[in-house]
Amino acid sequence: MTDAVVRDPAPSRPPPSYGGGARRAEGASRIKGLTATALIGPATIFIALCLLAPLAILLRYSLNDFEPARKMMVEAVTVANYVKFFTDPYYTTILGTTVRIAVTVTLACLIIGFPLAYVVARSQSRFKHLLIIAIVLPLFVGNAVRAAGWMVVFGSKGFFNSTLMDLGLIATPFEIMFTEKAVIIGIIAVNLPFMVLSLQSVIESIDRAVEEAAFSLGAPPLTMFRRVLWPLALPGILAGTILTFILAMNAYATPVLLGGPKFKMMGPLVYGQFQLNNWPFGGAIAFILMAVTLSLTIAANLVLQRRAAR
Repeated sequence: MTDAVVRDPAPSRPPPSYGGGARRAEGASRIKGLTATALIGPATIFIALCLLAPLAILLRYSLNDFEPARKMMVEAVTVANYVKFFTDPYYTTILGTTVRIAVTVTLACLIIGFPLAYVVARSQSRFKHLLIIAIVLPLFVGNAVRAAGWMVVFGSKGFFNSTLMDLGLIATPFEIMFTEKAVIIGIIAVNLPFMVLSLQSVIESIDRAVEEAAFSLGAPPLTMFRRVLWPLALPGILAGTILTFILAMNAYATPVLLGGPKFKMMGPLVYGQFQLNNWPFGGAIAFILMAVTLSLTIAANLVLQRRAAR
């Protein structure tokens, strides 16, 4: 009987250490954090210096007093300028007019812009880029130049009235210039490209098969739009409404040129106070306009998001 060869058991290896990998991961995360800080830092500093600092100075000015006799700002800490605005029906009426026009313009841009954005997004034509260029092209022209163009169209002897009178459709020209209707049309023309571009980019990302599935299940076009397309396009709708509403609330050139000296909105009102050297009251009006714009924008977005969640 041969002796069995007894072999020594293989030496046990220590468990692998993951300390090095953890340290490398931690170092990589630190590098990413530093990179993000380096990228965001310049923009943050720029915004703080060029936006927040002037707003802080203007807020301080709005709490000062104003002496009409000397047309000078007197250093003080008072809310009299804000009280003056909300207790005078003249200024509250201007605020109401501005909000009404901004809401009207936003709804009109959404109603007009959604079909146009849908056609552009779903277009398979090789000339699609020309459609996008046609939408963007008006943005290359300043608001004042476009308002001047509308003045040529809306004047009593302008293109619109002269054409209708030459055709014998009207005997006297329509009064369009220096009215609220002219201001609304002019602001719609300015803001419509922003709405269309916001909607087009979102609709383009929606899979066409979703719409075809809704139609294959028997949904009519209106139901498909309400139950499928509208909820999926909600991010673009929110972005477009925010842009158009804020731009309409702060419009200046269009109300001045198309509305005339008697038509007042918040933007021209702020500028008028600065022209009178009344910086405290002008600053107060500017902050009231900013607060109302932000409050209405946030409230409308919350309502839309809650309805979409149902």
